[in-house]
Amino acid sequence: MATAVIFVVGYLYWCTFAQKKLMSIERRVKEVEQLFAGLDQEIATFQSQTGLACKAGCGRCCTHPDIDASPLEFLPWAFHLFLNGKAETTLEELKKSTSSICPLYRPLSVLDSNSGRCGDYQYRGLICRLFGYGANRDKMGELRLATCKIIKENQTDLYEDSKAAMKNGLYVPIFTDYYMNLNQIDFRMGNSILPINKAMKAAIEEVLQYYAYRPFPEGYKIIA
Repeated sequence: MATAVIFVVGYLYWCTFAQKKLMSIERRVKEVEQLFAGLDQEIATFQSQTGLACKAGCGRCCTHPDIDASPLEFLPWAFHLFLNGKAETTLEELKKSTSSICPLYRPLSVLDSNSGRCGDYQYRGLICRLFGYGANRDKMGELRLATCKIIKENQTDLYEDSKAAMKNGLYVPIFTDYYMNLNQIDFRMGNSILPINKAMKAAIEEVLQYYAYRPFPEGYKIIA
């Protein structure tokens, strides 16, 4: 009996793995977008309950050279580029670039790189969505809000109130939970953590390789 149960469990695991492995780009993109949509709603709720908000026009977090991400969280962006006929040119630009700053970041001026915006906000990655309004657990298992120094210093009262509310049960998105959910869509792409530019490059390569010998996806228009 035990052997039969182990066989069934193993078979179901293999079927799940095989299904994910064979999942089309379009399906993976939709699942990632669904995950992001749920997160965006949770963040909006958290913001309304705490009053925390990014400083208007601030892009300081985007200028950090050590931001890591997974290729999977940028798969919707890469797919969007492909549909627009911009995947190849963007890939070449990434290959030539020597900057470690996210290529989507658009500073407002040369003199003030900390002020700017995301050049493709709708397709920003999971790390971009979580930072500021997501939490990690410390060694004691306590939730710690992962936010920037600007929010901590300029919104001190709201920040302290938010920490207290979290201890009292206020829901906050958790980094590890969301990355585990991302991994369930595609473990290979979701579990590969790279510098953000390399992650974006890998996402484009995934899309281009997938459609190298496949027809243009059904149900989508060639935008370019």
